[in-house]
Amino acid sequence: MCLAIPGKILEIDNSRPLKMGKVDFGGIVKEICLEYLPEVAIGQYVIVHVGFAISTLDEEEALSTIKLLNEIDSSSSGNEEERGSDDA
Repeated sequence: MCLAIPGKILEIDNSRPLKMGKVDFGGIVKEICLEYLPEVAIGQYVIVHVGFAISTLDEEEALSTIKLLNEIDSSSSGNEEERGSDDA
């Protein structure tokens, strides 16, 4: 299964052969290829898959998706702790 994650564009670098940018994923900043989305701007949210921005989305949709991903993460972390306590 593949997962694409929303992130917010912080910087854009047009000085390289491919358009690159720094994208924030909830506090983790990664360099991402923006070449597939030539019209993106700083402050916009993009969906990123394996290091490539593949589409844009509005802020409301991005924040909603990020919230859901955080809830899934919190839920799965709790399940791992419960499983670990059974082994004791």
